[in-house]
Amino acid sequence: MELADELQIHNGEEEEMDKEASAEAPHLEPHLYRNQFVGMVRKKAYIFDGHGAFYNKEWDLAEGRGNEFCWYHVELPKGNQKLSQSAQHLIGVLCPPLKLQDILSLVSNGPFCGHVDGAVVFRVNSPGPPASDFTFRIAARITQNSVITVSLGRVPRLGFSPVGESLLSEIPRVESPSYLRGEQKEGSGIVIREHVLEFLLTMNHSEEADNPVPKSVSNLVVHIIDTHVDHLQDVVTKLEIELDSVELEMDNGGFALKKQMLDDRRFPKMHLNLQRLLQVIAHGEQVFPRVKEKCSSKQWFSSEDVNSLEELIGRLRRLKDNVGFIANRVTAIQAGLDSWQAEQINRKLYYLSFLSIVFLPLSIITGVFGMNVGGVPWTGQKDPTLKNGFRNVMLLCVALLLLALVCFSFPALYTRILAWRRRRVMRRSWSLNRKSFLSRTHGIGVQERRGYLRL
Repeated sequence: MELADELQIHNGEEEEMDKEASAEAPHLEPHLYRNQFVGMVRKKAYIFDGHGAFYNKEWDLAEGRGNEFCWYHVELPKGNQKLSQSAQHLIGVLCPPLKLQDILSLVSNGPFCGHVDGAVVFRVNSPGPPASDFTFRIAARITQNSVITVSLGRVPRLGFSPVGESLLSEIPRVESPSYLRGEQKEGSGIVIREHVLEFLLTMNHSEEADNPVPKSVSNLVVHIIDTHVDHLQDVVTKLEIELDSVELEMDNGGFALKKQMLDDRRFPKMHLNLQRLLQVIAHGEQVFPRVKEKCSSKQWFSSEDVNSLEELIGRLRRLKDNVGFIANRVTAIQAGLDSWQAEQINRKLYYLSFLSIVFLPLSIITGVFGMNVGGVPWTGQKDPTLKNGFRNVMLLCVALLLLALVCFSFPALYTRILAWRRRRVMRRSWSLNRKSFLSRTHGIGVQERRGYLRL
């Protein structure tokens, strides 16, 4: 018994030493993600000490103690999979301790916010295809010492990285030709290439290394909703940049480019994506005010974070207005393409109608002289006095054709004659006014030389 007690005491001391070593290890090593893959699901687990520090932890779904709180995040794959398959993924990584009602409340489509098994659960899941870039799903289960979140694919800036590894904190430098040849000159700064700048211009937020470490569960909830709104803002910014480039191409392009855009149905697809995006934003407008209402009644949710949620709700409403403006721009561009297509069709119909007018006299003459009745002139083949019948028929066709062309082109000729008469009247009026002005000016000069001014 004494030997067993000594072994138990020795094992306890080793466990305490391991805990101290694990607590000190993150200060010496960078905070890297501990990504685990179960099938196609990506998992991240963090523990926060409540004083501005975070550590990686094992995936045990345990809650924190005291000021500590844990965060468990699941990334579902973006692929053509059914909703039931996503539920199976969550059952595999979250059960136990979660129950089936918790899984269904996290993975179902549509907006939701309420209490499930004593925890605050909210979700903003759009019902679109999972593989689409305009399908967003974010859900969270919040308790006093733990947060479990589920997202469809990667959400930018959602995680945390070591401090001091942010690209935005570097001093940029222009890419010189000598650097392209491999001759790197001495100088402070890091070279930012063009494709990296294009990517950074579409971002409306900082990098993961610049994220402030949450000190409470309420800070973490605000951070999760903030990254979701930033993700939506990134998509809207990319759409604006794409729409600007398309408008520039249309201004500089010709028939082939517009025909290609109509064949690809580019703007109807963009309009459909905008409607999906508006649906996601509308779900957020329904859910996040209820999240603020339910969390404000909790003692562990600070009033400052409640105000932060109110600001995020305001950002979401402004984002909805911006998406509406983009949808109006897409509708206007599509209407311009439709009118251009209608103009092309009318022009082709004009050419066809012109050809029909050319052959109209011939068809009339053929119909008249093809009647099987007596008395039709120039139809006697054996009569020598009617040898000029074919010539007479051709002359009649030409006369009818000229008459049809005059009637067809009369509106255009009439318009040109009116424009010419209008220009002639304006030119004559301008010349009369100029002569009158010169005569008045010459008369004033003569009167000034005589010593008085005529009024």
